[in-house]
Amino acid sequence: MKGAADRRLRKRSVLLAGHRTSLSLEAAFWDALKELATARGLSLNRLIEEIDRARSADAMPGNLSSAVRVFVLDAVRASASYTNSRKD
Repeated sequence: MKGAADRRLRKRSVLLAGHRTSLSLEAAFWDALKELATARGLSLNRLIEEIDRARSADAMPGNLSSAVRVFVLDAVRASASYTNSRKD
């Protein structure tokens, strides 16, 4: 398990649709989000914009930090599912 520093919230400023906003996530989520952005060939801001657009399209959108965490969790689950299916 990672240390306490990975669980501490880190606030960062991001640019969404031309406007600066702040986003608070644990360091582990920032790290995973950067890895996902790199794997998709996107900047971190661009990936967060895509997550924000999908969140905004929802009938009852939650906050952006929660949407990012769910996005990362979904990516981890999809990766685990893919890995498990390759073992069969």
